[in-house]
Amino acid sequence: MFKQFLSKLPRKSSKADSGELTRSSSGPVPSPAQRSGTGGGSAPVRSNSGKRMSSAVFPASVVAGIEPLVPFKDVPNSEKLNLFVSKVSLCCVTFDFSDPSKNSIEKDVKRQTLLELLDFVASGSVRFTEPAILAMCRMCAVNLFRVFPPNYRSSGVGGENDDDEPMFDPAWPHLQIVYDLLLKFITSPCLDAKMAKKYLDHAFIVRLLDLFDSEDPRERECLKTILHRVYGKFMVHRPFVRKSMSNIFYRFVFETEKHSGIAELLEIFGSIVSGFALPLKEEHKIFLWRVLIPLHKPKSVGNYFQQLSYCITQFVDKEPKLGSVVIKGLLKFWPITNSQKEVMFLGEVEEILEAMSLMEFQKVMVPLFLRIACCVNSSHFQVSERALFLWNNDQIVNLIAHNRQAILPIMFTALEKNAENHWNQSVLNLTLNVRKMFCEMDEALFMSCHARFQEDEAKQCSAAEKRKEIWAKLENAASMKPITGKTAVLVTPLATSIAC
Repeated sequence: MFKQFLSKLPRKSSKADSGELTRSSSGPVPSPAQRSGTGGGSAPVRSNSGKRMSSAVFPASVVAGIEPLVPFKDVPNSEKLNLFVSKVSLCCVTFDFSDPSKNSIEKDVKRQTLLELLDFVASGSVRFTEPAILAMCRMCAVNLFRVFPPNYRSSGVGGENDDDEPMFDPAWPHLQIVYDLLLKFITSPCLDAKMAKKYLDHAFIVRLLDLFDSEDPRERECLKTILHRVYGKFMVHRPFVRKSMSNIFYRFVFETEKHSGIAELLEIFGSIVSGFALPLKEEHKIFLWRVLIPLHKPKSVGNYFQQLSYCITQFVDKEPKLGSVVIKGLLKFWPITNSQKEVMFLGEVEEILEAMSLMEFQKVMVPLFLRIACCVNSSHFQVSERALFLWNNDQIVNLIAHNRQAILPIMFTALEKNAENHWNQSVLNLTLNVRKMFCEMDEALFMSCHARFQEDEAKQCSAAEKRKEIWAKLENAASMKPITGKTAVLVTPLATSIAC
């Protein structure tokens, strides 16, 4: 580890008879290929001074005469980029942070170097050259890009593990400085986007997106900010970023249903959607239909539902005609046995209906209110209550009032059954309020629906009585017939009286 760590330092022979600061002559800037293994440029060194590193870090038997890199303030502006490259190359050495006692001195040296680089980049004193950009991208790749082991993600993001504590990376104090450095570097006015795009390329972006699967929420938060800045600064990469994010969503929805960073990726995409120009491109509409709407399907949707709902709402606000498309998609993936998901879906329906025009509403009102009627009749009081809360929204009530001829006949039966049989008092009160609202909207239509409901109830009672009589006749006829051979055993009237 010592040899690997120290190989990143520039070598300069010290003068044993002098305690003064000496500087080496800086030669031509090495090519990217020459700098792939070690830092380029020379840095000033101090000989026989009290600031020499201890032999525990730089043992004389291994690297005689090597001195640590000096601070940026001790070199002229003409050599600062060479020193920057040298320090960045030094930070390409990685350590095992699972054992805090291992290589503690070397870790501290690297941490101090990273902090010094962070201050230098934040100062914006020197415009970055191509070798400096290459060295920076290489250092970030070495320190950040890694594959998470399976047990690191064993709990996934399934709804059954919502109460699990998040896993924190033991290397985070070190990784955080690297992330901060990368963020400052990308946002620095001294970085030329046209030059940097050759190194912050598609491969770099894909590896950056892979890191969103980290279980550490602090890392995902840093990645979210960095990716947003990359998207904003490198316009040439925007289509690729959107495509790569779509691929992650596809894999999550249709293959694994396990990913830790869906919420953060959707949050980024929400800000991207808000910047879309009108009219929306066909590519963006396809993304809505093929990616965002199917994201309602996984059982872990609660982990990212807020961000998903925001993206959907942004699309509908941009182009209200998409409201009917979204409603159809929600009805396609509507949960049947998951009450909590039903409550969330009803909340999203309310947000979409607020932005819909009357014409778009009429395209989906029949299937939508058939589903809402089922929710109103739900035995789960939260589902029924949330469905009835839709009538507290003035915009939705206005849409319903304009289309009451179609909606009231659909809803009337559900409201009557709730008023007669629902066990929850809050739901019962809300039901009575909604009935009153419909009656005030159109009393004649209300009475007509009520008469039709009573007729239907009478027909059902009559059909039930006839069915009961037929069964009684069959049982009586069967009881008169003697049991012989393999004749089936008679089902007694007591058994048939059990209600379904």
